[in-house]
Amino acid sequence: MRKPAKNTQLAAATEKDRRWASVVARDPKADGTFYYSVETTGVYCRPSCAARRARPENVRFHETCEDAEKAGFRPCKRCKPNQPSLIERHAATVAEACRLMETSEEVPSLEQLADHAGLSTYHFHRVFKAITGLTPKEYAAAHRAKRLRNRLGKSGTVTEAIYDAGYNSNGRFYATSNEVLGMTPSDYRAGGTRTDIRFAVGECSLGSILVAKSERGICAIFLGDDPDALTRDLQKQFPQANLIGGDVAFEQLVSRVVGFVEAPALGLDLPLDVRGTAFQQRVWQALRRIPAGSTVSYADIARRIGSPKSVRSVAQACGANALAVAIPCHRVVRNDGALSGYRWGVERKKTLLERESRA
Repeated sequence: MRKPAKNTQLAAATEKDRRWASVVARDPKADGTFYYSVETTGVYCRPSCAARRARPENVRFHETCEDAEKAGFRPCKRCKPNQPSLIERHAATVAEACRLMETSEEVPSLEQLADHAGLSTYHFHRVFKAITGLTPKEYAAAHRAKRLRNRLGKSGTVTEAIYDAGYNSNGRFYATSNEVLGMTPSDYRAGGTRTDIRFAVGECSLGSILVAKSERGICAIFLGDDPDALTRDLQKQFPQANLIGGDVAFEQLVSRVVGFVEAPALGLDLPLDVRGTAFQQRVWQALRRIPAGSTVSYADIARRIGSPKSVRSVAQACGANALAVAIPCHRVVRNDGALSGYRWGVERKKTLLERESRA
């Protein structure tokens, strides 16, 4: 039988662990990121399990179901941690709806999508937005915008590209072209001509940092050792844009970003100009839901967005992320927990994770 002092030490260790707060809150967002076992019952659970809360001195944390079972625990019959979670089932439903939108000539209506998913329109709309961060209408628009970006480089005229991408009229598209492309179609086709992007390079504990901002928000946060190389990377990303060196006011914005890098717990309350394909946006939205101090695998992210076989594509989307730290691709690791490649260097990834775990 344990001594009271030993119980106190074990309880204190559990309560200091960041994962305990997710167990106390029964946070469904933490499901899949870890599991916890209860020594007195011999079972292991999801963080969101609705069972009576265990005493902290009896709780142990595990990275995977396999780890918990190797330690001698059996799956909880209430939350069934070794089976797909409600979030994963919802993600699969949403992924099927996304495929339907992507392969249909005409964008399906909300009613058609909900009927296909076997849900009410209200429930389907709520689930879709919770998983992707977008409404079905916004997702369809993002996919159509992707098709348009591809067509603008191949079609004979801008008008031809607009119709090829599925827009029913020039007028309807031009009314939203800035939101879709961040610029006019002609400017996009010319590589960003006449688009103003302000930028500045500063220094932080991770080396040099470049922050760039369009009219819509921060469009790039690059980390590296060579300020000139970061500037060249920005030029490659926006080859024909009008790059403008930041003034004193802009450098204050850079200071806010640097402050966030140094102390992630502060958060980054700034508008972002996130540009990517519909799939990339789904991945990036999932990344932004990973709590600071936690890590997940590429396979975890693939399951969360309802595309379990797209692990490689998830890794590519992480590599394409142009907003270091703001979209936390550094929180994604290999299945065995080892640090994998990181666009801005594995050592920076290690430092960011260590910094967040102490916050």
